[in-house]
Amino acid sequence: MFQTILTLLYILLVLTVVIVILVDTGDSGRKFAWLLIIAVLPLVGIILYFMFGINYRHHWIFNRRHQRYKDVFEKQTTPGLNTLLFGHSEEEKVREDFRPLAKLMARENYPTVTSGNDFEIITTGERKFELLCRDIQEARESIHIEYFHFGNDESSRMVKGLLMQKALEGVKVRFLYENVANFPINSRYYADMKKAGVEIVKFTNPRMHILDFVNTVNYRNHRKVVVIDGKIGYTGGMNINDHYFKKWRDTHLRITGKAVASLQYAFLDSWLTGKGRIDRNMAEYYPMVQGITAGAGQAVLCPDDRAVDYRNIQDTLKDKLVQIVPDEPDLPYPILQYSYEWAIHHARRYIYFQTPYFVPPEPVLNALKSAAMCGVDVRLMLPEVADNILMRPANRAYYEEVLSAGVRIFLRQGEFIHSKTFVSDDYLSSIGSANMDARSFDLNYEINSYIYDEETAVLNRRIFLSDLAECRELTLEEWSRRPWYSRIIQSVIRLFAPLL
Repeated sequence: MFQTILTLLYILLVLTVVIVILVDTGDSGRKFAWLLIIAVLPLVGIILYFMFGINYRHHWIFNRRHQRYKDVFEKQTTPGLNTLLFGHSEEEKVREDFRPLAKLMARENYPTVTSGNDFEIITTGERKFELLCRDIQEARESIHIEYFHFGNDESSRMVKGLLMQKALEGVKVRFLYENVANFPINSRYYADMKKAGVEIVKFTNPRMHILDFVNTVNYRNHRKVVVIDGKIGYTGGMNINDHYFKKWRDTHLRITGKAVASLQYAFLDSWLTGKGRIDRNMAEYYPMVQGITAGAGQAVLCPDDRAVDYRNIQDTLKDKLVQIVPDEPDLPYPILQYSYEWAIHHARRYIYFQTPYFVPPEPVLNALKSAAMCGVDVRLMLPEVADNILMRPANRAYYEEVLSAGVRIFLRQGEFIHSKTFVSDDYLSSIGSANMDARSFDLNYEINSYIYDEETAVLNRRIFLSDLAECRELTLEEWSRRPWYSRIIQSVIRLFAPLL
């Protein structure tokens, strides 16, 4: 009798989970992958689904975690700060045909377009290391630093040492890291920083309540953000370790101007959501509300189609429109995915992408194919070999489909390309942390910068053309000759691609 009851409860549990998956409004491919796992391994599949599969957008668990930041911000904000972060007047400065995108990404609690920004596009790890170390050394009040990967190698220890030095000097140093991604690093590594006065928060903390941990372990903080004295910001694709500083090809931004307020907003969101503390009124972390310190340097001009030597770019682009777009599962819409869909659908001449991982959700995949079939020059720059063994066949599982539609694929040889960028129609540029995959669009905490400017877009196009010198173009004819067993592996991996 007892065994019969257990069997009935087990069947009821399986049926309930299956119904929950079917009624979920998420990606159909992702739902199918979970149904397949549960069909093969019912009990294990159900446990994994509760840990990694539930879509927590609109969910009370995330809303509860996020509410702490909302409460503090709403109590301590000022009209000027609200206007800077969420006002819509600057959107009118965006070119009319791209204005709907700016409005789309400024809905709900997403930051708006800001003007008066100066920035440098950083295309080598050496340059980022040089600038970041200099700015840390010159910090006077605060250093806010948030990274997915912060390594324990030569470059990382040098940055760590500078942070400890500034904390000892009395600068407020707040260090937030993704604990799951940095799990191999011994806790003593962070203990040294704490002794020096660095405040440290683990974003995904195994010591949190077990129910919270189980329900949030799949949602990683993939952002790369630094804000120094509330006036200088860094964001983009580069983490902190030797791979990024010495080996890989990646793209990052150093920004001064009003957009730094949006980076500060995103950092403090992560900091308080991760149970960090602040010691001042929220509005005091935004000096740009009272005034902005303009950046230095000369504007770089890119009047033609020639490739540019991106390794020597050290000029500052001045007075640009920038929109910082943080996305996270706390918020109701996958806004970065929507922005990619919009940009692809509205491209008229060209749209060029760089991404290390290409596992696009179905709407993005269809947008790429339809744009190419309409005659838009759609190009993807991907690594020849991904750094993640599972992502190698996953990336390749989509090649034949997009090549057949007319999308051009360029495979980077040699050094791994980790850039997450796109540029379109000599006006819209994006540089950020989000890959073109379901994890970045729906699960991770990400942050992208959108730049509305002709000069910047032309420069980014020329950087892309320069990178082509390190690539080989993959043709449909060549790809059609791949071995039969590769086709099988790629087809199987594609079934589970939405879960990677």
